Amino acid sequence: MTTRAIIATRNPGKLRELRGIFARTAFQITDLTEAGVTEADDEDSIESWETFEENALAKAQYFYRRTGLPTFADDSGLAVDVLGGRPGVRSKRYSGRADLTGKSLDAANNATLLGQLRRMNALPATASFICAAAYVDGDRAVVRTGTTAGLIVPQPRGFSGFGYDPHFVSQELQQTFGEASDEDKERIGHRGRAFRSLLEVLSGENA
Repeated sequence: MTTRAIIATRNPGKLRELRGIFARTAFQITDLTEAGVTEADDEDSIESWETFEENALAKAQYFYRRTGLPTFADDSGLAVDVLGGRPGVRSKRYSGRADLTGKSLDAANNATLLGQLRRMNALPATASFICAAAYVDGDRAVVRTGTTAGLIVPQPRGFSGFGYDPHFVSQELQQTFGEASDEDKERIGHRGRAFRSLLEVLSGENA
């Protein structure tokens, strides 16, 4: 039986990745725009917790309350070892540029990160992408996490992906996420791993 569910993100790059992951599942997914969920002023304050898991769960619960539909959400980010795990849960807002969105915000965040690492003479820098994926349906609240390891490099490579992807060389692929195919990124990426783990749990509970 197919279950209609919301994917709680307004990020088009993330949504593209998630549609690929859900294409082979029992969930018929719809995004916030398709569901007519207009952007509210309080959305910016949802991800105010200190862990990816807390943020993902808070986002799923928030949009479940607004829609009444089973809701998937995630929180993800970059953890750089020499920076003590930063930018971490602040990855999307690392530059402090609240006036920017989309590719302009990505560019500002990358510039902030690379500037710090250059001043520390720490490039290339070991790092991991981390994703916590959450599901809420009124009866259940489930969270699972996925990670992928790599290096931050000073020069961007590739034009795919979003965020820090062009500067993140995957340890397994030996290419940046900006160069990787959608299939490879889904297979070894943090978001693919987190959502596959979450879907396995849900599939077992529904068996």
